[in-house]
Amino acid sequence: MGAIRDMEAAMTISAMNHFTILSDNLDATVEFYGDLLGLTPGPRPPFPFPGAWLYAKGASHAILHVIADRPRAQLVKGVIDHNAFTGHGLSDTVAKLKVRGIPYNLGRLPAYDTWQLFFYDPNGALIEIDFDPAEPAPA
Repeated sequence: MGAIRDMEAAMTISAMNHFTILSDNLDATVEFYGDLLGLTPGPRPPFPFPGAWLYAKGASHAILHVIADRPRAQLVKGVIDHNAFTGHGLSDTVAKLKVRGIPYNLGRLPAYDTWQLFFYDPNGALIEIDFDPAEPAPA
C-alpha cells in the first residue's frame, strides 16, 4: 500500500483541459459556439473522423472538442450534467439568446451572487456561463 500512497501523493490535477460534445451538424455547432461564446476553430490533429477543436480568445489549447457526424439518436446526455464556462458581457449574451429565440435560465448563485446563465446548444448539451456579480442585470 505504501507504493500506491506515494503515487497518489505525486499525482495531482491542476485544471480542466477540455470538454467533448457529439454533434450531428458540425457547421451549426461551430457557428453556435462562435457566435454565442466567441470560441474559434483552431488546430486539430488529422483524426479519421470529422470534428473541430474550439479555442477561447488567447487560449493556447482547445477548450471544446466537437466530434461530428453522429446520428441524432447518439446525442444523449450521460452522467455529465453540463459544461460551465466563465464569461463576461452578460447583457450582450442574453440579448444574443433572445434574438435567436434560445430559451435560457438566469439567476444568481446563493451566497456568492455570481450570475449563472443556462441554455442548451443545438445538440442538447447544457451550457452554463458564470459572470461576475458586478455585471449589471440584463434589460
